Amino acid sequence: MCKKIYLDSPNVGVQEKEYVNNAIDAGYVSTAGPFVSEFEERFALYLGAKAAVSTQSGTAALHMALYELKIRAGDEVIVPAATFVATVNPVVYTGATPVFADVDRRTWNISPSEIKKNVNRKTKAIIPVHFYGNPCDMDEILEIAKEHNLYVIEDAAESLGAQYKGRHTGTFGIFGCFSFNGNKIITTGGGGMVVGNDTERLKHIKFLVNQAKDEKEEYYHPEIGFNKRMTNIESALGLAQMNRLSEFLRKKKLFNSIYRKELEGITGIRFQEEHEGARSSRWLTCIVFEEKIDVKKLQKRLEEKGIPTRRIFMPVVEFPPYRRYKKYDYKNCYEIYEKGLCLPSSTVNSESDIYYVCETLKQAIF
Repeated sequence: MCKKIYLDSPNVGVQEKEYVNNAIDAGYVSTAGPFVSEFEERFALYLGAKAAVSTQSGTAALHMALYELKIRAGDEVIVPAATFVATVNPVVYTGATPVFADVDRRTWNISPSEIKKNVNRKTKAIIPVHFYGNPCDMDEILEIAKEHNLYVIEDAAESLGAQYKGRHTGTFGIFGCFSFNGNKIITTGGGGMVVGNDTERLKHIKFLVNQAKDEKEEYYHPEIGFNKRMTNIESALGLAQMNRLSEFLRKKKLFNSIYRKELEGITGIRFQEEHEGARSSRWLTCIVFEEKIDVKKLQKRLEEKGIPTRRIFMPVVEFPPYRRYKKYDYKNCYEIYEKGLCLPSSTVNSESDIYYVCETLKQAIF
């Protein structure tokens, strides 16, 4: 029988059950309850941000950030072509146009030089994605944004715990957006968070996600709002996960170091590199094969040995709704997609599981 290996499964246990049961016992299972504000406050404190607003998902967090900044039809938002589609969909929700930029070949993050090529008078914002938890070159991106008077909204969905020059990702732009989907560093089952230092804007987002409900007058709604709130049960789960965040980050770092030690010397394999001053959360450890290899066949061989893998994100410009936005070849995005593979990185795994993956991968390649 093959070992059970986990790609990106959540790590939940006794403490999480206790917190969720407390919420149930108190009768706070929906969007009302003390755990919501406690989770928001604790999350902001961890990051060093002034405020945080919990949402239904990371996608909802990005949508609310764009909506609050009045990004609308006729505006353009620069995004990386290599990312999960949830980075881009919220741009379209607002009526704005996504403009795709290629990524850096080493870090796999949006390339500042490619951002510069795509800025024009319609550009209103940049959404840098800290790809697989690896911080972007925020100094250069912020400099471009300042020069052209652009908003920076960080997609930090995968990078909780990552830092750039001593500051947490998600705290550089006007807003940072996080995801707590089941495969992220910590999970609330679903859920997301918008963080930042503009407390007035964040207060308004808090108002909007709750159907723009006036707290002073019952069932009075002065604006069009949204139902994008996080529940108290989800927040309880999030608080328990926050207690274990340092444990999760340690394991992610350990697994990445094992992969590098065991595989980095193999000709034709390269890892995602960090920008100077960056410290990745190591959400997923992924590799790119420099030499020609059939990645799909390799995945099948590994699957037969009980090892789940995933392709690196397909460039968003390949999807039917976004093909019309393709401007050029995005060669680096396509290279990491065509030659890349995400390896088991769930903190449910053990050290011996990761060594097993390395040995099996070596055998499958040679």
